[in-house]
Amino acid sequence: MKPYPHHYQVAASAGVEGEVLLASAGLEPINTAPPVEFDGPGNRWSPETLLVGAIADCFILTFRAVARATKLPWLTLDCEVEGVLDRDQGVSRFIAFTIRATLRIPPGGDHEVAQKALHKAEAGCLISNSLSGKFELLSQIDTVDPD
Repeated sequence: MKPYPHHYQVAASAGVEGEVLLASAGLEPINTAPPVEFDGPGNRWSPETLLVGAIADCFILTFRAVARATKLPWLTLDCEVEGVLDRDQGVSRFIAFTIRATLRIPPGGDHEVAQKALHKAEAGCLISNSLSGKFELLSQIDTVDPD
């Protein structure tokens, strides 16, 4: 890992109506639009879905690092995140996030160690640590034979 601070730069451009184009050096551009809840078309990533997606992505990447450091054998991790946007003190903001994680470990895997790794990933996710909403982790650990 490179030393801190890290800098991330994204450019956005749009006309009076329609999609917003997000671009960052070396990455494919992304077209975004308001979500249905804000009268958008519902067929594009929105700032809201990008934020919630960033939490899910960061959770899995943080879990990978935790599992590697603790030598936890695992097969797959599925993560769904629900964000609740509401009015809070006169401002629209995300007030809560629920992370639903399903971890699959090989036979003989330690469920307790796996559960601790999931909680460590939640605590270590830099995206969720940067937000003020309440977080809840609901986890399920299944033992499956690797294919």
